[in-house]
Amino acid sequence: MATRIDGKAIAADVRANVAKAVAELPSQPTLAVILVGEDPASQVYVNSKVKQTEEAGMRSLHRLLPADATQEQVENEIAALNNDPEVDGILLQLPLPKGLDSDAAIEKISPDKDVDGLTEASAGRLVLGKPGLRPCTPSGCVILAKRALGNDLSGKNVVIIGRSILVGKPAALLFLAENCTVTIAHSRTKDLAAVCREADILVPAVGRPQMITGDFVRPGATVIDVGINRIDAPERGEGKTRLVGDAEFESCEAKAEHITPVPGGVGPMTIACLLQNTVLAACARRGWNTPAVLTA
Repeated sequence: MATRIDGKAIAADVRANVAKAVAELPSQPTLAVILVGEDPASQVYVNSKVKQTEEAGMRSLHRLLPADATQEQVENEIAALNNDPEVDGILLQLPLPKGLDSDAAIEKISPDKDVDGLTEASAGRLVLGKPGLRPCTPSGCVILAKRALGNDLSGKNVVIIGRSILVGKPAALLFLAENCTVTIAHSRTKDLAAVCREADILVPAVGRPQMITGDFVRPGATVIDVGINRIDAPERGEGKTRLVGDAEFESCEAKAEHITPVPGGVGPMTIACLLQNTVLAACARRGWNTPAVLTA
């Protein structure tokens, strides 16, 4: 039976280190969040980000635009925040309302304030191994793997299922930077289960609920499940739902040595890494020394 990797506890540790780092800085870093429209799920996410930003000792700016905002209005708001010397990080909450081009809007964010690590410049810095802000969810995956297996991941075989620009590709590059041997598998991979069974660290990131079963897991492997899927849960009552990962938890737990639950695994790490990125962005922009607690 696998040991469950407690993402909530590890995220709390990361946030505590961020708060310690903030206390050492000459002034408060500032994270600006742009929310377009009134999507209920996005509002919950934004409120959580604002709350955790302030709990870490940083300033939070919340920019709310109406659902009928134009592309120009969104990009003008980003430009204003780019030009504000007090703003260290900019987060555009996704998804945007229909009719707006999120890719084009993200590209307007200054790479030095791109705390989500999603601009082309940030991606280029990651590919080239140059300093920059790394995507939050993939960064969280690496931290969770290190907490389970130790800080030295050298030589580990990592199989990432999924090739998205949001998770799969950047996660592959981040694990490569840890001297892992990385395979990116996907929907057209031949004998996917056999490929996955070669993994010391298996990272399902496909957005398909419970696709990965115990048959995909080598005994003793570590499973870092990125998937967050809502499925029907009639056993809880009519119309009820529950969250599951891309891995079928019970069968994978029986084979793995370590596994992240859903919820409570990778999810909490995303905001924690966002806060960490905001401090790193502030230090880089303002010429401050990065507190040792973030580089240990």
